[in-house]
Amino acid sequence: MPALQNGFVLKRAVFQPCLELYPMSEWETLMQKMNKLNRFKKKNNDFIRRFTAGVKMVEVDSAGRLLIPKDLMVFSGISKDIVVSSAINIVEIWDKDKYEQAIDDAADDFADLAEEVMGQDDDTDGIS
Repeated sequence: MPALQNGFVLKRAVFQPCLELYPMSEWETLMQKMNKLNRFKKKNNDFIRRFTAGVKMVEVDSAGRLLIPKDLMVFSGISKDIVVSSAINIVEIWDKDKYEQAIDDAADDFADLAEEVMGQDDDTDGIS
């Protein structure tokens, strides 16, 4: 499988206390977009620095495991059990307790969020 051979990028998530695992091809696509940002605008430079802080290149070992670096374990609060969650083109890696808490916290708002994000009647390309 090419994604396994090419390796991955592991980084801190932007909005949640979890980690994001990017296949190298996805990371390269994202970096191409970020490379188009004007680096002479301070906010762009600050964003790039913060977004890429703690980025680690990781590979799958012969047993199919990924080693999570200590600093990213600390950031995400991963202690023992983890949850690996698909986020379409990337994978989120959570501490199990933090993941369950995030899902519980969002449960009340999910119906409203689903309606707002997916419920546009005028979009013929939407999911129905």
